[in-house]
Amino acid sequence: MPLTHFDDSGAARMVDVSGKAETHRTARASALVRMAPATLALIRDRKLSKGDVLEVARLAGIMAAKKTADLIPLCHPLPLTSVKVMLTPVEPDAVRIEATATVFARTGVEMEALTAVSVAALTVYDMCKAVDRGMTVDAIRLDEKDGGASGHYARPPA
Repeated sequence: MPLTHFDDSGAARMVDVSGKAETHRTARASALVRMAPATLALIRDRKLSKGDVLEVARLAGIMAAKKTADLIPLCHPLPLTSVKVMLTPVEPDAVRIEATATVFARTGVEMEALTAVSVAALTVYDMCKAVDRGMTVDAIRLDEKDGGASGHYARPPA
């Protein structure tokens, strides 16, 4: 399958979706922020001086999804109908982030879901870096998408 973001001469281009039908599309992505167990305890107990890490990261993820076209050069701006970001502490040393983006449009919302989890993860890092600079952001990935000509995709179980 050819890469759609390049024309015949190899120049970058925004894909023309004007001939596609508008359909209901969803995408779900996830990420994992690994940290010291003590850092997770501070997050869980809301003891960090910057505030409620999980709620701030949730808002950051939602805001980022809405700005995806401003961040990723060839993404189409989309009229998102829903963005949900869930952050779940995973004992003993991680926060799992999952985002679901929904739209009725001519192109998919995979990048919006991926952007949401990425920025939410970076926000967790930013809010906790004073106590744990060894955190890592891992496994940013598309887990599922539905809608459009390519239909349904679900990541196979690990």
